[in-house]
Amino acid sequence: MRKLSKKSVAILAVGVLALSAVVVTSATAKSSRKAAGGEVCALLPDTATSIRWVHYDTPALKAAFKAAGVSYQIYNANNDAQTQISQANQCLGSGAKVLIEVALDAGSATTIEKKAKAQGVPSIDYDRQVKGGVASIYVSFDGRAVGVLQGKGVVAGLKANGKYSQHPVVAELNGGSTDANSFLFKGGYDSILNPLYKNGTFKKGPDQFVPGWDNQKAATIFDQMLVKTGNKIDAVAAANDGLASSVVADLQSHGLKPIPLSGQDATPQGLQYIIAGWQTMTVWKDTRKLAKAAAAEAIALLHSKKLITTGSVPNGAKKEPAYIIPPVALYKYNWTQIYKSGFIKRSDVCNGQFAKYCK
Repeated sequence: MRKLSKKSVAILAVGVLALSAVVVTSATAKSSRKAAGGEVCALLPDTATSIRWVHYDTPALKAAFKAAGVSYQIYNANNDAQTQISQANQCLGSGAKVLIEVALDAGSATTIEKKAKAQGVPSIDYDRQVKGGVASIYVSFDGRAVGVLQGKGVVAGLKANGKYSQHPVVAELNGGSTDANSFLFKGGYDSILNPLYKNGTFKKGPDQFVPGWDNQKAATIFDQMLVKTGNKIDAVAAANDGLASSVVADLQSHGLKPIPLSGQDATPQGLQYIIAGWQTMTVWKDTRKLAKAAAAEAIALLHSKKLITTGSVPNGAKKEPAYIIPPVALYKYNWTQIYKSGFIKRSDVCNGQFAKYCK
């Protein structure tokens, strides 16, 4: 996908805000024709794999829709594809005019999008692209860039602890294999790590996907990795903070020291592990920006307005319009920017046994 200059990104951001401003008036004027259950229906995936869906995305989406005067429904499928299909059917039955979907798997997500399209209801791929789907636009963060930041984080951690030149064993704990994003993240950190495996700088350790991003399964998988290697794992590229927390728990239960460890989602727990030295970094994806962009696109679809894109991304043989937001890497030295931005509170991280690391 074509990279944009800072100026272009700024112009696009202004465009999204301008679009939101325009459609607020339009949505208010047409309030008498709102669907009984909400004009926009958001289908979120689960509550367990990451706190983001409940604590970050849901309130951000609500705020964006309320600001635009648009009625909405927000559902969470609790990691059950059939539940998500039922929720989508409920939305369509109650008159939803746009679907925003975080896919659980390509099959069920495609079924939802195609049924909606057959009823004249457009869909938005939110955060995760639906391979083979028929969404009008894909709104997300740059998944490959997330992985690149994670790979660089692992390298930085190995340089910082002096293991970089000692042929360290690096394991990979990937996300769920039914999530297209998992392959974007893995492709990103592999682009950093594979050349180092190939030239012998690093030794490639166990590499496994975690079914459904399940943190308990991740703990079991990593424990097996430790057994297989005789505890000789020097770093882990973990796809998100939940998986990283499983690594930390296993290391602590075995009485092992911290190792370079990546993450994603900038959760309070992930940040606590970073300031305490158990996790090297996390990738912050400001979901306020994502929700605003998705809401603006949904409202544009409601009123047949032009979508705002940063380009397009491949989806099978076709190109899917996309609005892609760059992610940010957070380390111990710069993590404070997340609460200074208002995304979370300082007290969410600096509490209990971790308060001493914030002084």
